[in-house]
Amino acid sequence: MSHSARCLFDSDLDSFLCKDKESVFGVLCDRYHGDALTTSREAWMGEIEILQRELITWRGYDAHIIFEYDIPRLGKRIDVVLLLKGIIYCLEFKVGETKILESDVDQVLDYALDLNNFHKYSQGKVIVPVLIATKYGKTSDVIQSSAYDDRVLNPLVTGAFGIANIVSKVLAYYPNERSIDRNWIISPYAPTPTIIEAARTLYESHSVEDITRHEADKVTTDATISYILDVIHKSKMNRQKSICFVTGVPGAGKTLVGLDVAVKQTYQGSDKPIDDEGAVYLSGNGPLVAVLNEALAKDNYEKCKERGESKKLSDSRREVGKFIQIIHRYRDNMLAKIKNPVENGILEIDPTKAVNQKESGYGEVEHVAIFDEAQRSWTHKRLADYLKRGGTYGNKLKVPNFPMSEAAFLIWSLDQREDWATIVCLVGGGQEINTGEAGITEWIKSLNEKFNHWNVYISPKLTEPEYAEGKVNELLQENKNVTYSESLHLGVSLRSYRAEKLSAFVHSLLDIDDNAASIYAEIKDRYPIVLTRDMDKAKAWLHSRVRGTERTGVLITKESARYKPLGIHVLPSGDENAVHWFLEDKIDTRASNYLEDAATEIQVQGLELDYTCLLWDADMRYENGKWHFYRFNGRTAWNEQTATSESKQEQMKYMLNAYRVLLTRARSGMVICVPKGNNNKTASGFWEDNTRLPEYYDGTNQYLKSLGLEEI
Repeated sequence: MSHSARCLFDSDLDSFLCKDKESVFGVLCDRYHGDALTTSREAWMGEIEILQRELITWRGYDAHIIFEYDIPRLGKRIDVVLLLKGIIYCLEFKVGETKILESDVDQVLDYALDLNNFHKYSQGKVIVPVLIATKYGKTSDVIQSSAYDDRVLNPLVTGAFGIANIVSKVLAYYPNERSIDRNWIISPYAPTPTIIEAARTLYESHSVEDITRHEADKVTTDATISYILDVIHKSKMNRQKSICFVTGVPGAGKTLVGLDVAVKQTYQGSDKPIDDEGAVYLSGNGPLVAVLNEALAKDNYEKCKERGESKKLSDSRREVGKFIQIIHRYRDNMLAKIKNPVENGILEIDPTKAVNQKESGYGEVEHVAIFDEAQRSWTHKRLADYLKRGGTYGNKLKVPNFPMSEAAFLIWSLDQREDWATIVCLVGGGQEINTGEAGITEWIKSLNEKFNHWNVYISPKLTEPEYAEGKVNELLQENKNVTYSESLHLGVSLRSYRAEKLSAFVHSLLDIDDNAASIYAEIKDRYPIVLTRDMDKAKAWLHSRVRGTERTGVLITKESARYKPLGIHVLPSGDENAVHWFLEDKIDTRASNYLEDAATEIQVQGLELDYTCLLWDADMRYENGKWHFYRFNGRTAWNEQTATSESKQEQMKYMLNAYRVLLTRARSGMVICVPKGNNNKTASGFWEDNTRLPEYYDGTNQYLKSLGLEEI
């Protein structure tokens, strides 16, 4: 039976040994979504040939072989898995390689540990990581358990001709293993108790709080957390489905509330996670997830080292990875279980692709899912278009005519549980920065139209214009299951009165509202915002402000284009870059404190620095009393954007919101640099640089000055 959602090829060992290698190769190429690289194709041919020769001894055994197996939700794939006599072999090939590299050995051990920790039908089994560098001349001869006190063996290494030898040795060492569940390939994803230990140390240390430094006074966050935990408890006792919408100003600690609920729900005061009660924190914000994961993992790793426990950083990363995840991977895990193609616009679980568990049915998801920035879930059109193409990387499912928006599908996924479920939506206001994001109205429409048996708990602030264009009241008036509670809004205490005030100032600055100057006058003594035309002065101001381990950095919108003349480089996309930018020490040139790489709104959404420099380019200009929006054509000119279509209007809204995000990233103060442009002319009287005329910048600078910002 084919389970192509989870792998590219699988069959019993006998069928594999009898097939000619071209037909196995053909299946791999067909199932791979997108063009397989030449290197992958050559590797597959090599692997098939080697395995057909090396495994011939076990013809006639009840064994199974799987190529390119996806580890659910982790975005990793194992070259080959062999299930033989109750033992799981993870085979990682380096075709043509003559040497054994430490990083390759770590990779295959990582795969084995991921299966042991995350994959229900692998738990408690002997798992054998094997690295095959095909031109390497030796073969491991010591079989021993790894240092992790589980049944994962220390990695074994061999060349192309030692695989049979290794398999025989392991079988001799473990002769009487119980057979493996025949549904192994579609095994539920079920983490073992140790996974969330990293998150328990969340409050023992300040490293994560340093990033999401919440300024809400403890009392408001505690009230919100206990309200949510109470909703979860009621849902469980009454076997109901519930959803909470939590609002809060930027910097009020929504992310920390989400993480804290996940920790408290999972542990409930005990040392070990409570079985099948865990919560998962999900975000579509790749850089945020990467930075939080790395900060928590390093923190946990250091703590264990101090206690004298032997642990690798990769183990800490794995523990945290269960707890904080990218929403798209979570979504894809459920997509792999639906009947495809979808018939009559109705989503159904395909029983051949999922295991029916007695409590939760086919709902292979946690009881509690916490969605950060829930307003950024995708519209129906964007998700349907994406799934019609089959996503963006190898072996992604193609689902033609997908019937739901992302919000509806996420509710549907938890609705598949037959027992109980709670969703917590953390909602930021006015922060849409990508096209195809549905806003909060989509969640409410889905609840009204498809899931009206769900209880809805809602922050009264959600009815304000910045959340769902002010339409929440009318959308909810027919829904009988709604409870409003002040506890679901994260207000900010007087102690950190700046977050609420700064948020109000930024709103009025961007709305070109007469109150902006008077709001700024109220905060300027505690929260300096200065203005300059000179990047060197901006950097000097930042350096004079930061102390100790405080962080500073340069911010820029992704539409900015003419920053190179100012000696600024934009941080390349890729979560790894954001991790270095936010977490490296200030001695590292990749760190934000070096003020060399500027991060964009995409990379800093949800994160904060102590002091920032916002470099304001000519993409958004104050001209004649309003904002005008421009996009650079990449060569010679800025083109003005006008609201000629809905998508252009959207684009302009996102450009404005990009500045909203960047203006609210600094905890203690910021400098805004509006460049002078280039006012030189050539000998013949023409502008030296038509893309940076002074007039592109002067209006914005004048406007900001008129609000009372001090010029340095």
